[in-house]
Amino acid sequence: MTFDVAVVGGGIVGLATAVAVLEQHRSVIVLEKENRWASHQTGHNSGVIHSGIYYTPGSLKARFAREGARETVAFCKAESLPVDVCGKLIVATDRSELPALERLAERGRANGVTLTRLDAAGLSEHEPNVAGVAGLYVADTGICDYSAISQRLVEQIGESGGELRLGFPVSGLAEDEDAVHLLNGADTVSARQVIVCAGLQAGQLDPDSRQTARIVPFRGEYYTVRRTDLIRNLIYPVPDPRFPFLGVHLTRMIDGSLHAGPNAVLALAREGYRKGAFSPRDLAATLGYPGFRRMARKYWRMGAAEIVRSFSRHRFADAVRRLVPEIRDDDLQPAEAGIRAQAVTPAGGLVDDFLFSRHGRVLHVLNAPSPAATAAFPIGRELARRLR
Repeated sequence: MTFDVAVVGGGIVGLATAVAVLEQHRSVIVLEKENRWASHQTGHNSGVIHSGIYYTPGSLKARFAREGARETVAFCKAESLPVDVCGKLIVATDRSELPALERLAERGRANGVTLTRLDAAGLSEHEPNVAGVAGLYVADTGICDYSAISQRLVEQIGESGGELRLGFPVSGLAEDEDAVHLLNGADTVSARQVIVCAGLQAGQLDPDSRQTARIVPFRGEYYTVRRTDLIRNLIYPVPDPRFPFLGVHLTRMIDGSLHAGPNAVLALAREGYRKGAFSPRDLAATLGYPGFRRMARKYWRMGAAEIVRSFSRHRFADAVRRLVPEIRDDDLQPAEAGIRAQAVTPAGGLVDDFLFSRHGRVLHVLNAPSPAATAAFPIGRELARRLR
C-alpha cells in the first residue's frame, strides 16, 4: 500500500501533524523509531503551556504559541485530561533588569498576551516567598501533561483510520516518480509525500539542511524541590534576550510536584538524558560542525557558567535563591533531565523561530524546540497545509 502521507516521528508535533493530515481526508502512517510514543522531547517536557510572551512579534513561534495555548487547553478539557491555567510570574530581582522587563512586556502586548505589571508588593500577593523589585503576571500560562495529550492523539489517529508503527527507525529515503520509500533495513513503507518531525534527529534525513542549520543538543538539568509549600505556581527570571533559553525557573507540575531548572549544557549525546551519557558519533558531529565552534567562541563565558552549575548543586541553588531566597541546597533533589534540539546556523547563530524546509515530496522540520509542544496543533496544520 502507498499512503498519501508518511509522518516520521511520534512526538507530539508528529502526532498532531498526522491528525491534521487525516482532517484533509488523506491516508497517513506515523513511523516512530522507539517502542513507545512521545519518548524524547515530548516525554521529558515540563508541561508548561506557553503564553507567547517571549517570541518576536510576527514570528511563527509567537503566532503558534498563542493559538496553540488556547487549543491545548480546549483539547485537555474536551478529553478530560489534566490542565490548569494557573498563570506565572516573571520576576526582576534587581533594578538593572527593569528595562529588559519592560521590553518583554511590550513584546507580550504586541503578541496579545494578557499581562499585569506588578511592583514588589504585587509580587508578594501572588507569591509570598518570591524576591523581586517588579514583575509581570502572565495570566495565559498553564500546565498540562503532554505525554497524556500525545497518547490521546495516538488513539484519535487509530480511530480515524490512520496507521501507527512503533520500532521503525527510518534509515533513509528513496524517491521515484510515484512515491517516497522510507527504508528500514529490509522493510519499506511508501508514501506519496513525507513529513519528517524527527526532533533531536532533525536533519538526519535531509543532507541539504547542513547548509541551513544543524541540531546542537543542549541538556537541561532539573531538580525536584522538596518544599512544595514555598511556591504556588510558576516563577521565571527575566530572560537574557541573546538566547532562546529562559533561565533557571520554578515550575509546579501538573501532578503537584515542584521542579527547578533547567540549566543548558552541551549534551554529549543527542538522546543523552543521563548525566555522563556519551555518544562518540554524536559528539564528533557536534564538534566537527563549524556553526557550533563559532557559537562556542561567542558564548563560552555563559557556557562555562552553565557547566559549573551542572556540577554544583550549591551554584544551582544560588540561581533559584535569586527568585526564592528561602530555598536551601538540600531542598533540591536531582530529577530527570531533558534535551533541547536547538538548530544552529553555519555562522554560529541560534535559530530563533520554527524552521521548515521542503525538498520535492519531503517536508522537514529543522527546528522545533520549546514552545513546540504548546504549538503542536497549529504546527501540524501548517505542515499539512504546506504539503498540499
